[in-house]
Amino acid sequence: MFYEKLKDNKVRCHLCGWDYVLPGGCIIPPGKTGVCGVRKNISGTLYSLVYDKISSTAVHEVERKPLYHFAPGSLAYSICTQGCNWKCKYCQNWQLSQGEIIGKAVLPEELVGRAKARGCQGLSYTFTEPTIFYELTYDTAKIAHKEGLYNTYVTNGYISPEPIQKIAPYLDAVSVNFKGSGDEEFLQNYIGIPSSEPVYRALKEFEKNNIHIEITNLLVPQVGDSMEKVEKLINWIKENLGVETPVHFLRFFPHHKVLDLPPTPIETLESAYKIAKESGMQYVYLGNVLNGRNNTYCPNCGALLIKRGIMETIKIYLQDSICPECGKTINIRNFHKGDRK
Repeated sequence: MFYEKLKDNKVRCHLCGWDYVLPGGCIIPPGKTGVCGVRKNISGTLYSLVYDKISSTAVHEVERKPLYHFAPGSLAYSICTQGCNWKCKYCQNWQLSQGEIIGKAVLPEELVGRAKARGCQGLSYTFTEPTIFYELTYDTAKIAHKEGLYNTYVTNGYISPEPIQKIAPYLDAVSVNFKGSGDEEFLQNYIGIPSSEPVYRALKEFEKNNIHIEITNLLVPQVGDSMEKVEKLINWIKENLGVETPVHFLRFFPHHKVLDLPPTPIETLESAYKIAKESGMQYVYLGNVLNGRNNTYCPNCGALLIKRGIMETIKIYLQDSICPECGKTINIRNFHKGDRK
């Protein structure tokens, strides 16, 4: 899906952000793959090499995505294929995202059946970048909705507007993962992408299509932890997505090719938290540390609404997304078949 045929049997892929940032777009000669490594031009036709090659599955709390304001307390059947359109040097899942193409043949109907059999309320396309196995996510999401299950993306946001528009009727929530607050020097040095502009464009498209959005921001010590960049990103979120958008600051841990940097100090995360809260953001979290910053409180009266551990819900005090103490409507979406409220 989302490509055009060019002369000399070349094709141009329009699926992801590389089509926007590369001069002339993501043009793929015969016999070659795109930047993602999993979409191949075979004799002038673009094929997905991973459509039926599932490389990892798991049952996770939806909070692990992290999605704190969507279907809290529910279970998501989490799946991925190999490949990614980013090349993070510190990737925690590099064997999946940057390894050779492997996997077991599992078709969409079976994936949905597995989710239901395991007691899940939805599916999450995660671990690697769901954009690059888009056709599998699209076909699976349609079936999942028919069966009353939700669909979520855990994504870097490097996806073009048209694919978002097409999957929007079946995609209920996204967790969009920023690295180093989207600072372009950091992205060029540690992620291998020239620009973060496609991410902002995608976020506007998700918002336009009424897909629930949560933002994560991985702060990397010394090279991607500028508080000035944090403030810049928060201001963009505030102006374009609104103060009710949940924001999660995440701690970096050394891995893969980046072993010379320390884990992110908690003080750095706290500084970012303070900036976001003082800017007026209503729901701010420190996602992968346990220090009391994982709970949801009413921004109006301060009542505890959801108590969490590390990326898991312990107790929900809400009633239909309404604060039981003051009656304020909270930006938490509980999935119901055919209804996003």
